[in-house]
Amino acid sequence: MKPLNPVKSHPFLQKIKWVIDPVGYMENAVAENADIFSTQIVGFGDGLIFVNNPQAIQEILTNDRKKYNAPGKLNGILRPLLGDYSTIMIDGDRHRQRRQLVMPSFHGDRMKSYGELIVNLTKKVMDELPINQPFLAREKMQEISMQVIIESVFGLHEGERCQEIKGLMEEMSQLFRSPLSSSALFFHSLQKDLGAWSPWGKFVRDRAKLDELLYAEIAQRRANPDSSRIDILELLMSAKDENGEGLNDQELRDELMTLLFAGHETTATAMSWGLYWSHHLPETRQKILQELSQLSNFGDTMSIFRLPYLTAFCNETLRIYPVAMLTFPRVAQEDTEILGHQIQKGATVIGCMYLIHQREDLYPQPKQFKPERFLERQFSPYEFIPFGGGSRRCIGEALALFEMKLVLATILSNYQLELVDSQPEKPRRRGVTLSPAKGVKMMLKGKNASINLSKQAVTV
Repeated sequence: MKPLNPVKSHPFLQKIKWVIDPVGYMENAVAENADIFSTQIVGFGDGLIFVNNPQAIQEILTNDRKKYNAPGKLNGILRPLLGDYSTIMIDGDRHRQRRQLVMPSFHGDRMKSYGELIVNLTKKVMDELPINQPFLAREKMQEISMQVIIESVFGLHEGERCQEIKGLMEEMSQLFRSPLSSSALFFHSLQKDLGAWSPWGKFVRDRAKLDELLYAEIAQRRANPDSSRIDILELLMSAKDENGEGLNDQELRDELMTLLFAGHETTATAMSWGLYWSHHLPETRQKILQELSQLSNFGDTMSIFRLPYLTAFCNETLRIYPVAMLTFPRVAQEDTEILGHQIQKGATVIGCMYLIHQREDLYPQPKQFKPERFLERQFSPYEFIPFGGGSRRCIGEALALFEMKLVLATILSNYQLELVDSQPEKPRRRGVTLSPAKGVKMMLKGKNASINLSKQAVTV
């Protein structure tokens, strides 16, 4: 057996580098050890084995619950935000049953019903932008995605509770906006409540206020059930597992927190990257607009969702800088082997999405943004893996892609934007994700009249 390749730098330096510059850390490590290496990074216990070979990833993810297990406790870095009882934090049969309860919220006709909502919210946010004044695309995309998730999850369109939830989500998200502030997630010693003016103290108080609002909404719904509602909370409250059991208030709260934060933060980042690439490389924007102009029924949101070049563009956006860098960790249930390396029972292994997407053998010239690569060949779920895989694959994948495509199509066809900063945008840590370091500074120059995704035109 070949020895498992350890990253050579001191464990403490590895942990600091992983928090401050995860892309640099991964690229330096893979330059020394292709395909597989062992690390000492913070957030996953004492040691972690990075795997970035598609065949090895397939072996790991297709053996969930057999050779490998995906225990929720290893996702403990997210516990302060999501709680103990969300789909991400539980495992085994409970995890399988919970996914079966939640999955219907993101498929079929229920997804289609979000189309008009997404288009109209996008136009509302964009119409409020002043002409010729800089704005950060990341912030505006977060505004859109937050309202989409609040309306689709709660069915809340306006009112005091809606505004309070939005405000608290914005405040809590700010704690993780940079590598320095994100370090509180990785180092427990920084999770100290030193009063309302301390970063963690403010986070704890904001979380308590948000909890109060969520439990109030749950109580109100339980007291006044309404089967005509189509929001996700109504689905979750009415769903029963195979034993006829529903979710209790704590489980509902934790699922709602997962949907709220995982559902809006990640999608906002992906959409801001999409705006960046479509204006950094204007020829990609022209190809999207040309494809949109050829639609016979421009108001059919599902036709927009299926457009080949738009799909390739979004896939390349998610490839070059995947929002999530890693799959959820797996633990070997027996002594086994990966790529000729001995993996001992109890070892923690993780698939590295970022490094898989940067493989020269899969994606020639991987640093170049080239949507055509997704039109020229089909990639397996272990070669293109922006939403993870196996039993921990992202539940909200379909809604995220639907929203990303509709928002980009709406903006590019209706608004004339330009990048303010000529320097390339780079990825930087934001919580446990990668986000544009400068937020993609743009300016609204005017509106287009050629293609119109208006409220009246949209049909679902």
